[in-house]
Amino acid sequence: MKEQSKKTLTLKTLTKSNVWDVQENDIFRMWEAAEKDADLKDNMRHYIDVIKSAFEMEEVKIDKPEVIKKYEDRGFKVASIRIDENTKIKWAVKKRPILRVTDLTYENIRHISAAKLMEVIDRNFGGGWESLSQSIKDIIESGFDISTTTLPQDRLHKPGGMYEKKVNDGFDVLEIQKGTWVEAIFAKVKPIVEKPKKKFDPDEEDEVDESEINEDEDEDVEVEDHYNDIDDDDDDFDEDKLTEESYRTTFETDPDDLSLEAADVSDEDDGY
Repeated sequence: MKEQSKKTLTLKTLTKSNVWDVQENDIFRMWEAAEKDADLKDNMRHYIDVIKSAFEMEEVKIDKPEVIKKYEDRGFKVASIRIDENTKIKWAVKKRPILRVTDLTYENIRHISAAKLMEVIDRNFGGGWESLSQSIKDIIESGFDISTTTLPQDRLHKPGGMYEKKVNDGFDVLEIQKGTWVEAIFAKVKPIVEKPKKKFDPDEEDEVDESEINEDEDEDVEVEDHYNDIDDDDDDFDEDKLTEESYRTTFETDPDDLSLEAADVSDEDDGY
């Protein structure tokens, strides 16, 4: 699949994610194929920005064999590219290596294998999974299913245990020695889940459109104008609509207490 995608990728379809699937020679091939495009120079800054997210790029300003040899010794591929009809430059291009956990990004995490991930984590000073920052864990878990366990060395490979089950399920394992105990980190590439797209039914769409058209043709819709009507909602008062809810209070009192209070008030009024 990756080989096929590299053949179909062009500068226009290259992104900061799929650029990790290509190599140095692919970059020069895609640029050569785009040289005939009239808008190449206008979009050059964008293309270079995408390429630089996965490749080191340097312009070879001194075109001498000894200078080119130094680039090649550092792992660069050197070739000439055309910017326009009158401009041609020489580039040195090298794929950025993923060696440390800090090299991992959301763009490249799905473009490495579980075995490669294990190598990268193992280089992190042997600290294990918990030594990683939460941001690095989030990046890794966006592309891999991760499980960990820490057991005494003589129990880790117990038949029927977690280690055996994970390996049988296709997980790669990294074992990190911690005294007489061993931390095992299991990693497996997450499948890419695509959201289901709503199926388009042209026949159904046509039926809806035709019914709407026919309705418009057969009926003259009259719109009543109530702009100058008196708004009765605010002025009219309908006593029939009043209910017990309208008089509900926010406190509760025993009915007997209310009777006593009413009697007290009556006595005071007579005295006055």
